[in-house]
Amino acid sequence: MRVLVTGSSGHLGEALVRVLSGKGHEVVGVDLLPSPYTDVVGSVTDRKLVAECMRGTDAVIHVATLHKPHIATHGYQDFIDTNVTGTLRLLEQAAAAKIGSFVLTSTTSVFGSALNPPRHAPAVWVTEELSPVPKNIYGVTKRAAEDLVELFHLDHGLPCLILRTSRFFAEPDDNPSMRDTYEDMNIKVNEMLYRRVDLEDAVTAHLLAIEKAPTLGFGRYIISATTPFGQKDVVALGRDAASVVRQRVPECLAVYDRLGWKLLPTIDRVYDNKSARDALGWQPKYDFRHSVARLQIGEDPRSDLAIGIGAKGYITAPGYPNSQSRTPTRP
Repeated sequence: MRVLVTGSSGHLGEALVRVLSGKGHEVVGVDLLPSPYTDVVGSVTDRKLVAECMRGTDAVIHVATLHKPHIATHGYQDFIDTNVTGTLRLLEQAAAAKIGSFVLTSTTSVFGSALNPPRHAPAVWVTEELSPVPKNIYGVTKRAAEDLVELFHLDHGLPCLILRTSRFFAEPDDNPSMRDTYEDMNIKVNEMLYRRVDLEDAVTAHLLAIEKAPTLGFGRYIISATTPFGQKDVVALGRDAASVVRQRVPECLAVYDRLGWKLLPTIDRVYDNKSARDALGWQPKYDFRHSVARLQIGEDPRSDLAIGIGAKGYITAPGYPNSQSRTPTRP
């Protein structure tokens, strides 16, 4: 299979190129930034470039985007050009070429203000049925891209799936208060309870999506680690999340005590991945319990893929802690 991967110099894009290539697929990576995983350096807004890349392609995984940290360094038009017009260019050419599968990497950020209940109110149980209320240009343009994808499915019969991914980045948290209160890995393991997915699991979901798109036709799915919580926990999570974690995953207590880590006092939302598991046959491996089990034996809780790709360090924004960049090698 020939797969076009946009955003191939980024975290998820590189991971997809690595895994797809390792499985014997022909991969064409496209990105504005050169890297060992990018075959074509250019913009997805370039109609001619997109048309050339689409020739002979069987599936498209559209990862390229301006992210939330770019709000500090880019204007509204930049977001519209990349996230909306770039998606349109790809959809136009994919429809013309009768591509078998088109997968858009979206984000749980499209839910926006719907994820922020009042203090000590019950946590929001987030499923695909929750109505998005985007609160910044990133969320607005990602939702617009989703709507374009749905439109091309309806108007052209293009098999399209949208994956709303939760956090998978390796960089330090963008919230200064969180960075001052918790160790970096403590933050990321805590997030596995409700708002994070390991990079390997995110890749697996995308590979299943290109396989399932022709059968499913269209769908939106939340891609996040499987939570140990249930809907009946939402009231307690909004008031005393640590007590709920202690009940659900008591084995974490000794590990957290040994590491000097802290559980979150409250949790405001929980991403439910059931629809993705049911529709795609997705079986995410990395969750909070898995993280605790790895920590118990002194191992890194992340997948080898996530560790290998690490932090990119190319996102620069005032106040955002930049990580060290590195130069990977393509196998």
